[in-house]
Amino acid sequence: MGLLKDVTGWRRGTKLQRRLRDLTGTLVVVTGAGSGIGRETALAFAAQGAIVVVSDINLESAQDTAALINTPTQASGAEAVFGGGSHAYQVDVSDEQAVIRFAETVAAHHGVPDIVVNNAGIGFSGTFADTEQRQFERVMDINFWGVVYGCRAFTPMMIDRGTGGHVVNLSSAAAYTPQKALTAYSTSKAAVFMLSDCLRAELLPHGIGVSTICPGLVHTNILKTTEFAGTTAEEQLENQTKADNFYRKRNFTPDRVASAIVKAVRTNKAVVPVTVEAKLGRTISRLSPGSMRVGARFEI
Repeated sequence: MGLLKDVTGWRRGTKLQRRLRDLTGTLVVVTGAGSGIGRETALAFAAQGAIVVVSDINLESAQDTAALINTPTQASGAEAVFGGGSHAYQVDVSDEQAVIRFAETVAAHHGVPDIVVNNAGIGFSGTFADTEQRQFERVMDINFWGVVYGCRAFTPMMIDRGTGGHVVNLSSAAAYTPQKALTAYSTSKAAVFMLSDCLRAELLPHGIGVSTICPGLVHTNILKTTEFAGTTAEEQLENQTKADNFYRKRNFTPDRVASAIVKAVRTNKAVVPVTVEAKLGRTISRLSPGSMRVGARFEI
């Protein structure tokens, strides 16, 4: 009887989640939406008729994103739906109490969100030996705990409402392609990956889908603020410039990740490698994990 009850719950949850095939009038929360993937994701959902609440540690950047959405004359703007549009807030996702207050504010002023996109994150490059403990903790605080706080703050209210929903967690191809120069970053993203897998099973009976987004090389502003362990200020600037130039030549823009996120919500896709290298890495990691471990020995 227990198994039959579980299966019935899974089927009911899957049916409930299908309402998000039409995003018109849905309420979407996007963290780290001041630029890059977060901003493009907010624009993409707004273009589908969603009301979007955007947050960023930089309030002005979040307000700029909201202005793009709330100005129909903008090429990428969207008409406000049901008196909605976009609303901007300043949130440091590494601060648990700040995220809780943000969730309470969203619920009080805009309602319970249908979709939550935990996107906020930082880049960091360095071997384990070169990475200081405070640096490792900062990466985990933002990239991993920020996602945990977002899920913990919003999913209970989504469950209580009882109409399903969707959670999108930004992981990375680095979650399953180990590299010795990305120890802290890869660890944080792998933790997000596993958290999402566990949450997906837990939230299914409630009609709440979970998608893990795994971009590869995407050109965003995060490269200009990526910290490189064990380097001088001059060396760090040089490394940031080199990385930014390389990613610019790669020319995979964040709006393409945003499109994949919208599609993942509509189809309730579990794991979404976005770029070619992310898809290839995912395939190799599943078919030949040993080769990935050998590859991690090289400087990439």
